[in-house]
Order: sequence, then C-alpha cells, then structure tokens
Amino acid sequence: MHAPVRRGGKQGPSCRRGAAPSVCILAYDGLCTFEFGIAVEVFGLPRPEFDKWYRFAVVAGEPGPLQAMGGIRVDAPYDPDKIKTADLIVIPGWRSADAPVPHALCSALRHAHSAGARIATICSGVFVAAACGLLDNRCVTTHWRYLDTLRTLYPGINVDGDVLYIDEGDVLTSAGSAAGLDLCLHIVRRDFGVEAANSVARRLVLPAHREGGQKQFVPRPVARNRGHRLNAVLDRIRTQLDEAWPVARMADEAGMSTRTLMRRMREATGRTPQNWLAAERVAHAVSLLEGGNADLQDVAGACGFNSVESLRHHFRIIKGRPPTWYRAHFSCMENRGPFETNPVSRATRR
Repeated sequence: MHAPVRRGGKQGPSCRRGAAPSVCILAYDGLCTFEFGIAVEVFGLPRPEFDKWYRFAVVAGEPGPLQAMGGIRVDAPYDPDKIKTADLIVIPGWRSADAPVPHALCSALRHAHSAGARIATICSGVFVAAACGLLDNRCVTTHWRYLDTLRTLYPGINVDGDVLYIDEGDVLTSAGSAAGLDLCLHIVRRDFGVEAANSVARRLVLPAHREGGQKQFVPRPVARNRGHRLNAVLDRIRTQLDEAWPVARMADEAGMSTRTLMRRMREATGRTPQNWLAAERVAHAVSLLEGGNADLQDVAGACGFNSVESLRHHFRIIKGRPPTWYRAHFSCMENRGPFETNPVSRATRR
C-alpha cells in the first residue's frame, strides 16, 4: 500500500523565474562521503547539454579542518551567508544522531528556510533539520536504522519508515544512502522536467524512478539463470506480448507439461507464468507511456491486455499507481517548462 499523496506547504525556490536555482551542499567534520558525492554528482557536475543548470557550491557547515568518512579531507569555505541565500540546501548524512548541531549552522538554515529555500536531507542528515526545528509536525523519513531514534528524540515529527523519500514542498527527506539518489532525481524532475531527470539518470546508469512498496524499478524481469532453457521462450513472448499467452501455449512452446512449466518458471524467474507475463506487459506499457501519448486503448492492445480496465488493474497492482498517473509524472511528452514545480508532492515507497 502506498503512502498518501502529500502536498507541500510553501513551494520551493524553483518557482523563482529568471536564474537557475542555487544549490548549497553542506560539508562538516564526520561527513558521510557517499551521500555527499551523490549530491555533488547530481547538482554539481557540469551539464552543457542543458541551457541552464544549477548554480552549485559546497559550503562548510562549521569551521575546519573537516575530515569526511574514510579520512578524506574536505576544503570548503565556511560561509553561513552563502547558505542563507541558497535556493536549495542539501544536507548529507550527519556524523551522529545525538551529535549537537552548531548554533551558527542552525541559525543559517532557519534563515534560509524562512527566506524560501528548500531543505533536502539524505539519510541521517534529517537530524540536522530536526535540530533546527524545521521538521515539527512534518512527515519525514530516514534510514531504517535511525527511525526509532528519530521518533524518540523528536516526538513532534511524523516519521514514515516505509518510503524512499518524502517531498513536503519546502522540506524533502530521503531514506538510506542510495535513496538520496532517488530524492536528487526527484528534485531535478521537479525543477527541470522529466526529460532532464531521465538524462541525468541515464548518465548515472540508474532507473529514473524506483517504484514503491520495496519494489525496484526493473523494466524487464529476467531469468535468474541466463543459460536456462526457458530463455528462448521468454524472449519470444516479449516480442509478441500483444498475442494471447495462456499457460498451455507457453508450455507447448517450451516443450514441457504445464506442471513442469510452472515449476521451471518459478525456478527461473521466481514467478508463476501468469505473474511473469503480467509484469512483462506492464513493463511494456511503461515504455509506451514514457515515450509517447498513445491512447490507453492502443497501449492496452499493444501489451496484450483485453481492455483498458485490465491494463489499469494490472498496472495498479504492479506499480501501485494507475497508468494515467504514471504518464502524467514520467512521460517524456510532458510539456512542463524549466524550473516549474510539480504541485503535487509525493512519497515513494522503499
């Protein structure tokens, strides 16, 4: 079951027209290197393929010297005023859940937030925003290891432990380290549109969006054993998804009895033949919805569903959302302009 769709309070500074959003990524002693690298890679890497991109800076959240995890030294200017004027502030993992946050950093973050900045936290970075009082009465998330600690230290925060990230408009939080990538891609999608987010994801060799309920966004479930004898049959089915594929036909194509096919499919894919076929059809529907504006009836027919109702039924079971919602959020045909925010914030399940 998916978390409820959530609407943020204040909208983020991507609504400010004219200049590209300015991003400050915080650095501090004990910095989580991987999460810091995530933010630098997404927001700081030059991207000449776009007309505009983020104005990027690393800012020390406290006076140096700063040493990140792994003994890496970080040389960044300590400039609280830079934080106060940022459009987006990314807070990577904090050094410890109970480590105090410097007063000057708290003050700068509160000032920036009140001026309209979005605050985005990755993993344990949520404790910095919480210490600043920015998360009171908010729905937030963090790494599963810190959920109980966050609830205990800050009982006024609504903690959801079953999501990849939560967007409340002006405050965004993500779960464990890799979920920071999901959040960063979501921010890019919000600011620059679907095509930009997809482009960044491709460069990172990542899916542009991971679905919820612990599901990973795998467009083509494949056999666990690549040399399995079923592979030829599965590949044939993938090229003929618009045709009827009852279990008896699958078994005949594979030269097996129905019972043997059921057993071998579970061994090869972890699924029943019917469930595997439904997942393949939905995956094909996803590619059609992302790449064009075909009528849902045509999409249903091309994927082998007997009706639009059948498409909706299976799509919602597997993806947790109806196909129209998916198209509205992830289609490359979307005409949202640069820096326009998605007015509907959402939580995406881990």
